[in-house]
Amino acid sequence: MKLLLHICCAPCATYSLSLFLERGYIVTGYFYNPNIHPHLEYLRRLETLQGSCKTGNTPLLVANYDPEAYFRAVTANRDKRCRYCYRLRLEETAKAAAALGHVNFATTLCLSPYQDPQALREEGEAAAARHGVTFVYEDLRSGYRESVDTSRRLGLYRQTYCGCFFSKTERLDRRRR
Repeated sequence: MKLLLHICCAPCATYSLSLFLERGYIVTGYFYNPNIHPHLEYLRRLETLQGSCKTGNTPLLVANYDPEAYFRAVTANRDKRCRYCYRLRLEETAKAAAALGHVNFATTLCLSPYQDPQALREEGEAAAARHGVTFVYEDLRSGYRESVDTSRRLGLYRQTYCGCFFSKTERLDRRRR
């Protein structure tokens, strides 16, 4: 039961990874997050995840960082940018899972209470159908608090926004008000 787990960040991986391992999956992590901006933020999240995966003996594959693909996908659809971002990342993960011979894939995005679970499920299942793999949807939000506590205990870098330019700008605007 091989599973390619799309990982958005190390804190979200703490709970998600342990859950899938407990369920008997052989998990390989997959870091594809072209939405993360700026590049230094991307590198910080990647470095934290690499260290975490190394400590836990979890294989991690890192896809190319392609912020242009993200901006092309969401710029014309800013009001639906999260859905387009999910589509971009889950499509790439499904494609990688098929190429690697993994029958299943999932995403740690399902842990965050700030994400849209219905859109994640729809985009994951659509990507799975296009690539002949199975999207293992898990509503992991009940584990969010545990992931926060674990990441703090482990001293993992915890970001303050989803990663995208728009999210960061909106957060800064709210703080200024």
